[in-house]
Amino acid sequence: MSNQKFILPDLPFEQNDLAPIISSDTVGLHYGKHHQAYFTMLNNLSEGTKYHEMSLDDVVVSSFNDGAQKIFNNAGQAWNHIIYWDQMKPGGEKMPSGKMLEMINDSFESFDNFKEQFTQQSVGVFGSGWCWLVQNDNGLEIKGMPNAENPLAYGEHTLMGIDVWEHAYYLDYKNVRPDYVKAILDGLINWSFVSDRLK
Repeated sequence: MSNQKFILPDLPFEQNDLAPIISSDTVGLHYGKHHQAYFTMLNNLSEGTKYHEMSLDDVVVSSFNDGAQKIFNNAGQAWNHIIYWDQMKPGGEKMPSGKMLEMINDSFESFDNFKEQFTQQSVGVFGSGWCWLVQNDNGLEIKGMPNAENPLAYGEHTLMGIDVWEHAYYLDYKNVRPDYVKAILDGLINWSFVSDRLK
């Protein structure tokens, strides 16, 4: 196990704590199999390369800029899923407050508009990918990205992200991606965690 430089972090909750919005079976498969596999592959692919000595954040940026697609795919997905799990908590928080809410209102007119636009962008990601909330100089922006891509790779600041790969929702929502995204936004987001990521 000498090559296990990159280690899958523990979940910030128990496997069944997100039910019924995300079932225990989905968390077990998504975290225990998919997320773990990205770390395993990253360790295997990076061993003996310059990436093995970097932090995960640096691997994401460097492999993306280098066009090292296999390394990036696994580093990106390893990084993406850490945000995904860490931003959620059982029961969630109904809405943000303070500066976070102020910025959402400034950028999207209202929290309800934000949720609607985030859901639309999530549905608009063709095939597998992610929908991200990004903070930039002009405020907040919602961005859909394909496959393992994330704002970090583009030098942007990530606040939150929802996985729209089918493995994230198919057991619970079949092919109805909007219901899955809405359910997370309504019932699982830890807005205090998201707020703490503001620059």
